[in-house]
Amino acid sequence: MSVKEDTKTDMVGKALSLLVLLGDEPRGASAADLARSAGLPFSTTYRLLGSLTRDGFVDYEPDGRRYHLGLRVFQLGQRVSNHHGFAATALPVLQRVTDRTHEATILSVRDGNHHLTVNKVDGPKTFRVTSDPGHLGALHTTSVGKAIVAFEEEIERKRLLEELPLDPLTERSITDRDAFREEIEQVRRQGYAVMDEENEVGMRAVAVPVLNSQGHAFASLAVAVPVFRMTMEELIAHVPTLQEAAAELAARLPQR
Repeated sequence: MSVKEDTKTDMVGKALSLLVLLGDEPRGASAADLARSAGLPFSTTYRLLGSLTRDGFVDYEPDGRRYHLGLRVFQLGQRVSNHHGFAATALPVLQRVTDRTHEATILSVRDGNHHLTVNKVDGPKTFRVTSDPGHLGALHTTSVGKAIVAFEEEIERKRLLEELPLDPLTERSITDRDAFREEIEQVRRQGYAVMDEENEVGMRAVAVPVLNSQGHAFASLAVAVPVFRMTMEELIAHVPTLQEAAAELAARLPQR
């Protein structure tokens, strides 16, 4: 490989690292913040962000001087989702769950130390759940995340229990390592996970794993509701509906 080709490959890697960092910043980030996080000179970061903005991979918010992931990234993500069958195949299943529960249904997969929303069907129009496709969320504060961690392969589950960052998002978030282990063990025993205002104040959810033939989670399926509309007991009563849908998804979706 020539020096010129090597330099070009290096710049592509740096640009991709900026996109990854922006994916972890739902409110966006400034060029200075991104340069610091990526360990790049500000001039290099600014130049790369300019190129990414011109190509639609990044959007720039002049008022706040912040960058966000652009529509082009979403379009590519949707194509990947369609390719793997998550969009077209899963949507009718999610719709049936929402028809029964009258609440939002969410399908997520694991993406490193986060869960990634790959599909969602909204419930009543009077209240819309904000976890749209493409959303990256914490594993330890969400029902979908806990369900995935609990039914990961043993080696990976143990690693996550030891190393997963437990940053608080609300006053109810689990931040104690032992408490998180106990929570995951309970999820494994009962077969479902709950979230009660741990990820977002005013919201609760219940999720079940979507299991492959080895009994490991390759996705998770949840019903999410505002706390004023359903008690935790009423929400847990929908677990059989979720488990039925998860079994159908396991049979229809490509598994890792």
